[in-house]
Order: sequence, then structure tokens, then C-alpha cells
Amino acid sequence: MGISRRKNREPEADPFYDMLFNMLIAFVFCFVIALLAFNPNANKSGDIPAHAEFIITMTWPDMNPNDLDTWVEDPGGHLLWFRDRDSGLMHLDRDDRGLVNDVLLINGNEVVNPLNQEVVTIRGFAEGEYTVNVHYYDSKDQKPVEATVSVVKVNPKAEVIFYGTVQLPRKGDERTAVRFTMGAQGQILGVNTLPKTMVERTQK
Repeated sequence: MGISRRKNREPEADPFYDMLFNMLIAFVFCFVIALLAFNPNANKSGDIPAHAEFIITMTWPDMNPNDLDTWVEDPGGHLLWFRDRDSGLMHLDRDDRGLVNDVLLINGNEVVNPLNQEVVTIRGFAEGEYTVNVHYYDSKDQKPVEATVSVVKVNPKAEVIFYGTVQLPRKGDERTAVRFTMGAQGQILGVNTLPKTMVERTQK
């Protein structure tokens, strides 16, 4: 009696399952690429440093209703002011308008922020001269205003480069608070208060 032998045979592959498997591989690959792209540690070559190298602060008396503005020009001729708050390596953190927008409603009560302060950060080193001006933009009481300006080098430790005041008798006045020259590594090479105008350049 003959014994029939059955040959072992692999079942034929279903093209539909092959396609699903390939799609799954493609999806996983794309997912991994997306994770790498969104990973903040994957490529830091284009990151902007979060810390400041220099901090410029301009203040005027608390509760003063008038609007003063900080203007800064860098060595490349870039102007920082309230209509161009990111210019070169400079950033205007807040445009303070005196008492305008300083009244906050908290739990149904009006709270007034009395501080008048503008802060500019410089986030890198551009070799050359920086100029810091104060502009008397708008007046509510038609009185003179005294502004105080400070420039602080933050790294590697806090160092006051300049601290002084400027007098602005009337609306429209512009005064140079300080001009300082920066070296390629951020060192300060010189400080002076020679006048230089900026505002009129934007009004032509």
C-alpha cells in the first residue's frame, strides 16, 4: 500500500496584507522623523539664546501720565522703538505708555500699576557703537519729565555700564542718554553722552 506524502508548502502571501505592512512601516518612519524634527535638543545650531547680554532700562516717575519711549540704535544702523520691537539683536520687552493701559480689573476691582518702565535686552554682541535715546512721545499734563536710564552688562556678572538722567521739557523732545561702544566679545570700550537724533529719521 503506497503512502502518500504531503509536501509542506508556505501559504501564498496576500497582496493586501503586504500593502498594509508597508504602509505601517512608512507611518512609523514618518513618525520618528517628526519626533526628531520637533525635538528641541536635536539641532541647536539655529537657537536664539534666551538670556540677555545687556539690559537697558528707562524709567520715569511713578503715576506720571505722560508717555516716554526708548529708542536704541545698534552699530549696523538698526533702530529699536515701539513700532519695531525686534531689531537686530535688540528686543523691546514692553512699550509703557504712562498711565494708558495701566488700569487692570482684578476680581471686579480696578488696580493701577504705578510703574513707568521700559526694558530693552541685547541678546548678543555686535561690535561698534550703540546709542540710547529717550523721546517724549505724548503729554497729558504738559509738564517736563525726567527720565532715568541704566545700562547693565549681565554676563559673566552684573556690571553697571551707565546710570544717569535726562530732562525732557516738552512733548516731542528727544534726548541722548548714553552712547557706548562694544567690542567683539562684549567688552565695553567707551561711554559718552554726545547728542544724536533718531526719531526724525522715521518721520521722513
